[in-house]
Amino acid sequence: MEIFEYASCREKDNWIGQIETYEWSAARFLASLLREGRLTAELGGWAKLFLLTDGDELVSFITLSAQDCISDPALTPWLGFFHTAPAYRGHRYGKLLMDHACRVAEEMGYRTVYIATDHVNLYEKYGFTYLENRLDVWGTDSRIYLKRLGEILKIAPLND
Repeated sequence: MEIFEYASCREKDNWIGQIETYEWSAARFLASLLREGRLTAELGGWAKLFLLTDGDELVSFITLSAQDCISDPALTPWLGFFHTAPAYRGHRYGKLLMDHACRVAEEMGYRTVYIATDHVNLYEKYGFTYLENRLDVWGTDSRIYLKRLGEILKIAPLND
């Protein structure tokens, strides 16, 4: 397994082609943004797309960007377009990629990341906390979650 940033990879057409094959409409939208060179413009002036691969197979992908589908400059950065291929689900590969994106955000000086979704009880397992619901740029109700970065988890010692 390897994680890398799309902008610095070779074989971009291969990765776009694999993203396009997903049944998820947001994946196809992401592929179109990549093909048209509009990813950074669409996501607030800067955006990073991280890929987790298994050889030539795309396992999971996620973006880290200044904005997402919620229009609020006070909330930044955003994780978005998070998807794991069905054949790779259940092995926590998506968590590896999400943790990587969060580390990059922290290295960039951010202390919080946000994610907008229509899923309930999905992102809590990644350490996200529900913030509120808002309408997204398409007028659809979205749940906003946040994750504080750099927090040290305090684990109680095991009793013998």
